[in-house]
Amino acid sequence: MRIRTTVLLWVIAWLAVTLAIAQSRDRRPDEPRAGRWNPGPGGYRDWGRRPRRVRSRDEFPTWELQPQFQKDVFTFVRIQYDSHGPFGWWDRWDNDYPDSDLNFSFRLQQLTSLEVAPDCKVLRLSDPELFDYPFIYMAGVQRMALRGPEQDALRRYLLNGGFVMMDDFWAPEGWANVLAEMRGVFPDQEPVELSLDHDIFHMIYDLKELPQVVDIRTWREGHTFERLHGWSDGDESPHFWSYFDDRGRMMALLCHNNDLGDGWEREGENEEYFHQFSERQSYPMGINIVSATWPYLQRQQLPVCSGNIIGTKLVTIPDVQPAAIHNRVCPGRPLSRVLDLQSAGDLKGRIRRFCQDHLAVI
Repeated sequence: MRIRTTVLLWVIAWLAVTLAIAQSRDRRPDEPRAGRWNPGPGGYRDWGRRPRRVRSRDEFPTWELQPQFQKDVFTFVRIQYDSHGPFGWWDRWDNDYPDSDLNFSFRLQQLTSLEVAPDCKVLRLSDPELFDYPFIYMAGVQRMALRGPEQDALRRYLLNGGFVMMDDFWAPEGWANVLAEMRGVFPDQEPVELSLDHDIFHMIYDLKELPQVVDIRTWREGHTFERLHGWSDGDESPHFWSYFDDRGRMMALLCHNNDLGDGWEREGENEEYFHQFSERQSYPMGINIVSATWPYLQRQQLPVCSGNIIGTKLVTIPDVQPAAIHNRVCPGRPLSRVLDLQSAGDLKGRIRRFCQDHLAVI
């Protein structure tokens, strides 16, 4: 009798897990999560290990697009995917969401000549709309589980000119899972590890070392590696792996032992964390990565302004110097520092005018 009861309990538990996963896979990005309280904007999204209030859009800065660029903008697109793991941890696609996406979009339009959409998007790899956007972001891919059609869609997207950034996965366990999933995308290709001399670390911001960002909780506890994701086995260094197409175009960047998105998300929560991670690593590296989606910059055919001359650098501060504190960036949040570009608006105008005058000959 005891054995029969135990077996019955195991069967019930298995059915509950299967149902929860099925509901998660069938859910649209705007639907509540199974097994979590999601009362809507202003409520608390999670119970358990990740309780966090979902910030509404009006808590973030916004901006107007110029009329001539309404349909010619960069949009930050996050991918929703399924994951495997303990109860409450299937939906890691939304790690740091939406704060990191909105904060990064704001900084990107503030510090570069790009016209950036103030609102971000969430798509699945199976969404036909995916091919309308050159850049997609996948966060918390430690336990990502892509189905065959999703792997096929990602392959088509990347081979047709798209770019994916995968972020926030740690330890050998995380790398093994991501590599296995990517082998389903590119079964005949292995990623190439990038060293500091690769252009992506210098395209706009000239980084002096490989960036490594930890979440704010890990940093407050005095650690430099997110051990909650798994044991490092002695390797706690950051690794950047990339896939290239037959023409040498970078299609994917896998940021292992890194949490660049937390530097975007948490920029206004602690000034010291902002200086160490957001200002000097997350934003510079993020902007460099987005620039990898600009084919004309990869070919170095599109001149951009550097100070008062035309060159191949967009900003004039290779070491990313801090600027004065101000509170216009994130109303209602703690004061934050911004990257030192006092003439950012003028710089953007000069670049835009130059490109309009010379676009026909590029």
